[in-house]
Amino acid sequence: MDGLHRAVVVVGGGQAGLSVSYRLSQAGIDHVVLERDRPGGEWRNRRWDTFCLVTPNWQCRLPGFPYQGGDPDGFMVRDEIVRYIEDYVKFADVPLAEGVTATRLRQEEAGGFRISTTHGELTADHVVLATGPYQVPLTPRYAERLPASVTQIHSADYRNPGQLPEGEVLVVGTGQSGCQIAEDLHLAGRRVHLAVGSAPRVARCYRGRDVVAWLDDMGYYRRGIDQFADADAVRFRANHYVTGRDGGRDIDLRAFARDGMRLYGRLSDIRDGALTFAPDLRKNLDGADAVSEGIKDSIDAYITANGLDAPTEKRYVPVWEPDTEPSEVDLLAAGITSVVWCTGFGRDHRWIDVPVFDGRGYPTHTRGVTSCPGLYFIGLPWQYTWGSGRFCGVADDAAYLVSHIAAAGRPGAGSEVHWIAGTPESTYPGDEYWTAPRTVA
Repeated sequence: MDGLHRAVVVVGGGQAGLSVSYRLSQAGIDHVVLERDRPGGEWRNRRWDTFCLVTPNWQCRLPGFPYQGGDPDGFMVRDEIVRYIEDYVKFADVPLAEGVTATRLRQEEAGGFRISTTHGELTADHVVLATGPYQVPLTPRYAERLPASVTQIHSADYRNPGQLPEGEVLVVGTGQSGCQIAEDLHLAGRRVHLAVGSAPRVARCYRGRDVVAWLDDMGYYRRGIDQFADADAVRFRANHYVTGRDGGRDIDLRAFARDGMRLYGRLSDIRDGALTFAPDLRKNLDGADAVSEGIKDSIDAYITANGLDAPTEKRYVPVWEPDTEPSEVDLLAAGITSVVWCTGFGRDHRWIDVPVFDGRGYPTHTRGVTSCPGLYFIGLPWQYTWGSGRFCGVADDAAYLVSHIAAAGRPGAGSEVHWIAGTPESTYPGDEYWTAPRTVA
């Protein structure tokens, strides 16, 4: 890479970076895409064996390359997703540099940027950061208090039930990963203990169609973040849990409990071999159901307002209610031998020496355009719409950024950028809050 200059350097070869590359090629703009692994590496390396999309295949709309398989209403599994991305690289003829990790990004005094990599330094007039939001697996610090005999693993490293030792399993977190991994273990015959958080759920189908299809027709995936009064709250909400497994179905934690899974409130502490849970199980279950039923209310209203012919459907009736709110569980007595932490990911932007971050380490931007001329982000959740960063919406974000790049030309020399608030270093989640889990050998 030493001495190489490109009009645009794209850092990250996932679906977001590849979409930008396609649009840049269409616009005739010279560029290169740096990818530390291979395209689709996040899907290949950080997803379990039975992983599949939770949105239907027809929503896979990378620019110029919509899904063309024979199952548009199905849900691609992990290896099919990887092939879809690999095929897109060939289709778009992406100028790709594989196995190249960006290690530092800084501005040049004369304008533009210098990117240090594991294969030398290059310069660019514009840089598009497509490294995604899920970079550092996070585990709460109290994980250190678990006995050494208990195997710990983060969802990023989970592959299948056989990876874990015999015995019962505690899954912490009920976002999409937590619920789907809990189901994976449950279906394999493992006794699962699930610490339930406040993530919402959504039905797979309602009134004759996939709920995603209704929401797409209703414009939910295209509504801009600037239309919300509480934009920050919207941007950081947890995704609704549902699954595309075996053709798609609801994930109903109450049904899991009815069938033998042990449910608790949020895990709040670990001490002396005992797990402590908050008394919020009923509240969290009711809250998830309320969100799902509220979405159905919106669909009902849409059908009525547009005079659509759709079959009626009975509403959800809870199949299980907690008799008590368990507050403490002894690990040894419960037979729990392993813990899967589905506690999310943090951002690591310490390699970016450009002041475009707020006090939480989140990049300040408008539709991906930062306050630093020539620097852009893409692939962030709710970058502009609910579809941003997903297969269904990243094409629009890529088109917007490339149109901005084409109009801007080469950034002028001497551009001044001021710190907004905080720095990447000060907002990175350090050891005082998080620790790396012990992984399975």
